[in-house]
Amino acid sequence: MHGWHRLPLLLRLFVISVALNYPWEMGQAFLYVGMDYSAATWWHCFVASLGDGVLVGLIYFSGRLVMGGSAWFARPGLKPYAIMVTTGLLIAVLVEWVAVHRLARWTYTDAMPLIPGLDIGWVPVLQMLILPPLIFFVLAKTVRIRAE
Repeated sequence: MHGWHRLPLLLRLFVISVALNYPWEMGQAFLYVGMDYSAATWWHCFVASLGDGVLVGLIYFSGRLVMGGSAWFARPGLKPYAIMVTTGLLIAVLVEWVAVHRLARWTYTDAMPLIPGLDIGWVPVLQMLILPPLIFFVLAKTVRIRAE
């Protein structure tokens, strides 16, 4: 894509994040009550992927705070990956627990595997563990790093 590297970093992060989270959202839709793959479900999953893009932005800012610099993810090692996974886990558990147990925003079908003790879904938690490293890997391919 011509000029892709000239877009602001956070915009690139958001676009990549939405693009990779949307298929995950659609793939797990059957695990939620009321998701029947109608046009409303497609739209709901798109809106959810926009929210996922914001959550990945929080992971980015966590990494920036801990690692310093805007391209902290571009040459990942143990610490950047630990930041991605730890922050993703905390965000996912918090969002799922509040949405399910406090706000009743969604309900799982019997097919959703639950995390014992928390009674929240494994699949959405895994989403924030698996996708962020992939998202930041793709984003890193769009970043030009100056020689050190």
